Amino acid sequence: MQHSCIQAIREEHANISAVLASIVAMIKRGPKADRDNFFDVLRAMLFYLNEYPARMHHPKETEYLFKPLKNKTFENAELIDRLLNEHEKEESVILELQHLLVAWENLGDERREAFESKALRYANFYLEHMQTEERVVIPQALKTFSEDDWSQLNAAFAKSGDPLAKTLRGDPQYDRLFTKILMHAPEPIGLGRGN
Repeated sequence: MQHSCIQAIREEHANISAVLASIVAMIKRGPKADRDNFFDVLRAMLFYLNEYPARMHHPKETEYLFKPLKNKTFENAELIDRLLNEHEKEESVILELQHLLVAWENLGDERREAFESKALRYANFYLEHMQTEERVVIPQALKTFSEDDWSQLNAAFAKSGDPLAKTLRGDPQYDRLFTKILMHAPEPIGLGRGN
């Protein structure tokens, strides 16, 4: 049986992956001539990672996927604990990245390496985190969850979706952020018209 929440999780992971890939592409390309736009777009993408995945996506996974799964089975308990711990630390990691970016922008290129190194490690870590959820946690839930568990998880993911998702484009709260990312970030999340 296919559950709507699994599709939502995979779509949200795809959006997050696209943002991470665009951040990596921007880092590899560097600021070039339009420094202001470069830093603006990176700030917008880091804001998105904090605004949606860290504050909305992860709490739903934690409350309606990880915790119920851990309560139902001892299989993969250590892995689930690790993923829960990673969710708890997410916001502080993004805040550190935002600080490192502002330091590079305002204090110069001697701060560039610190941001780039941390951002690249973060992107790799996050991609691995999502792959683990999709390859281990979701299959375990499919074997373990009751229909009531799925109903709660489906409802949680139906309530608030990713502002970069097609269904939420046009939400006035996120229009400006989405437009900035779309118009100026490189592929795969943007059109690459900016830096």
